[in-house]
Amino acid sequence: MILQALVDYYDRKADPESGIAPQGWERKELPFLIVIDRDGKLVNVEDTQEMEGKKKRAKSFLVPQSEKRSSGIKPNFLWDNVEYVVGKVCKGKESRVAEQHKAFKERLEKHAGIPAIDSVLAFLVRPTIQEELEAFPAWADAADTNANAFVSFKLVGQLEPVFRDKEVMRIVDSPDDKGVDRQACLVSGTQDVLATLHPAIKGVQGTNTTGGNIVSFNFPAACSFGKSQGANAPVGETTAFKYTTALNTLLGKDSKQKMTVGDATMVFWSEKKHRFENDFASFLQDNKDDPDQLTEAVTTLFQSIHDGAYTQDKEDTRFYILGLAPNSARISIRFWHVGTIAQMANSIATYFDDLSIAHGPAVQDHLSLWRLLVSVAAQGKPENIPPKLAGDVMRSILGNLPFPESLLQATVQRTKIDNNIFYEYSRAKLIKACLNRKWRVRNPNNERSLNMSLDKDNINIGYRLGRLFATLERIQQDANPGINATIRDKFYAAASSTPATVFGNLMRLKNHHLSKIENPGRVIFFEKLLGEIIYQSEDEPGITAFPAHLSLADQGQFAIGYYHQKQDFFSKKVVSDNQ
Repeated sequence: MILQALVDYYDRKADPESGIAPQGWERKELPFLIVIDRDGKLVNVEDTQEMEGKKKRAKSFLVPQSEKRSSGIKPNFLWDNVEYVVGKVCKGKESRVAEQHKAFKERLEKHAGIPAIDSVLAFLVRPTIQEELEAFPAWADAADTNANAFVSFKLVGQLEPVFRDKEVMRIVDSPDDKGVDRQACLVSGTQDVLATLHPAIKGVQGTNTTGGNIVSFNFPAACSFGKSQGANAPVGETTAFKYTTALNTLLGKDSKQKMTVGDATMVFWSEKKHRFENDFASFLQDNKDDPDQLTEAVTTLFQSIHDGAYTQDKEDTRFYILGLAPNSARISIRFWHVGTIAQMANSIATYFDDLSIAHGPAVQDHLSLWRLLVSVAAQGKPENIPPKLAGDVMRSILGNLPFPESLLQATVQRTKIDNNIFYEYSRAKLIKACLNRKWRVRNPNNERSLNMSLDKDNINIGYRLGRLFATLERIQQDANPGINATIRDKFYAAASSTPATVFGNLMRLKNHHLSKIENPGRVIFFEKLLGEIIYQSEDEPGITAFPAHLSLADQGQFAIGYYHQKQDFFSKKVVSDNQ
């Protein structure tokens, strides 16, 4: 299903204007071009790099498809690194570089007689090419021992490199596969030459620079019936080219259809051209150049639910989301989700609705998934996001399912041990979403969903104790203006998990703090609020004893009750000066 969808995407994009590579070709950035004349005489070394932001970036060309090589010597056709092209030692051993350069020339010699190739061969047989190249300043960067840059050739007076010569293009477009057995391709069902090795997939975060594969058989335990390599899963060369080219295009540097979620790299595309294909990434990630983009995108999404921009798709256009993670030379499938655009739009809108919670004016209404997950990582570092968590959360969002219990556990635990005010808002959003999504699917105790702001009718013991703790903290702050460390710093972890161990002392300490508040109106306000929290109503017995332990869900309720009560203090003045 995955390969078929990628092949369909390639076929959809296979037109000159899309920029996707035709069969036998690929997009490659070539930093340097060796400019020669028809007789093979060196004219110049052209640097194609231009400044893009603060870094240089080379010009991209449509080059003959690269050879897949891990250890053997396999030259590319008319382009390669400096060691292959001119035999200059940069990173490898001198003997091996000599073999690489020899192989590069031998591949060209097979097509001698084509004027453009003859000119390149005439240059390569010159005995002084190393000295001639060193006369040009750009060559120092190309042949740097740490660079070993990709280079190719261009004839003086021509706009394109030699591999775009018409006669050369015919060689690439018409490979010699006569006499090669053809078999049925498992993906397309057509007869084709089977791909022994599939082209490498590049751009997945954490993989080797040479790329990786999602279809690979490189050790005996992966093979069956005595078959080797690609024969274990017969895929035609045409299909292999199409799905890998489509995936490499989606993973490209300039692609707007990819994003990183934790340790997973996610790509997405639609069955047919649709605006949702371009909008999707803006719902889940930040834009450094436009901080308000996420908020605007979510606002547009909610509006689309009402005006039918996404939800009234009469053709039920399918939308594909593929999550990839590195696994040595392989690439593992972290998640694969298929649904209609209407389903996706509704799932994402529900996700943001579940996250919505009251907040101060200094923060944004919506946060990216990356920022939410970073708030539960140790030291707030992306590399400390728990493995697989991002993929599990993404599956939950797309399938409109409860978040993994590990997310609630990690968020509650991080809230206990890390009193970082910067992450308080994002963690409250996650805890609220975790609990509400869980209760929406399975709710044996008939738990009421958590509101965006303070809910005085919520009688859950965890929620009420969270409110009580926030009130006790506020009393302490009013009694000791400018205090550096509050009861939050010392007792939050115990209060939220084993209330009986600390609340008795905190309630006695509260009396001392109330006696220090000079404004009697404030004292009356706090006493009324404490009574409201503890006794709730005449029909409810109130908090008669502090529980010995709180379950994980009730610890989450404690966090939200504490957060809601604090926000309620900030959202209005506690009492007037006349009270």
